[in-house]
Amino acid sequence: MTDPVIYHICRTEDWKAAVATGHYLGSAQDRRDGFIHFATARQVADTVARHFAGESGLVLLAVDRARLGPDLRWEPSAKGELFPHLYTRMVVTAVIGSRPLPLGTDGRHAIPPLGREGFL
Repeated sequence: MTDPVIYHICRTEDWKAAVATGHYLGSAQDRRDGFIHFATARQVADTVARHFAGESGLVLLAVDRARLGPDLRWEPSAKGELFPHLYTRMVVTAVIGSRPLPLGTDGRHAIPPLGREGFL
């Protein structure tokens, strides 16, 4: 839980709407679960493959976790791995960059280089 940058995968149109309002409420799944799902750099590839397989029109957000405040919690998944969850809306100023997640010819998402330098 020392990663200064965490990631969120969302639909491009949802991110554009968030930028227009100044805050992001999460995906439909996030709202059902009661928190916004994030992943560490090490967890991104698995997360996108497991939960967004074959889905186009996605964007990967790089988020400065220090800007999220006390409502960010690290909680275990069903397999016991800790994932960051945000129990409030996210201000768009917490996002340090975004990159599209295009589908390759093999149907897998092309994940950009991760880390602060890959998004600035």
